[in-house]
Amino acid sequence: MRSKAPLVMMEQMVMLLVFALAAALCLQAFVKSDQLSQQGEVRDRAVTLCQNAAEAIRATGGDFSQAAKGLEATQHDKDSLMIDYTQDWTPAEDTMRYTLGVSRVDSGLPGLGKATVWMRDEAGETELFRLEVSWQEEVQQRG
Repeated sequence: MRSKAPLVMMEQMVMLLVFALAAALCLQAFVKSDQLSQQGEVRDRAVTLCQNAAEAIRATGGDFSQAAKGLEATQHDKDSLMIDYTQDWTPAEDTMRYTLGVSRVDSGLPGLGKATVWMRDEAGETELFRLEVSWQEEVQQRG
């Protein structure tokens, strides 16, 4: 009569291999879900900051210098503003991770101001979010 010990040992090794593969797949799924969660959090923050900038531009009637004061932007002129942020979303002066920009664009219509608001991840060199904002401007009367 032959011993069944080698067969039992082989069966246990196969079960251990199946368990190890299942554990590796679960671990990979958890890592991927964490990455997706972090990307979603970054995008949500970018959307909020872009919306805030769009509302500031709209509220000031397209006055970029006044909007820059409300947004605490250090870089601005009459047609654009930029704010740099660190990894933890605090405004940066030297080390930046994210950049928010607002640029005036031609609307093609008199009395309608328009700008593009965008957020960029400088480390990944990707655009996180972009939107356009419009506002009504006073039309200068001739005569």
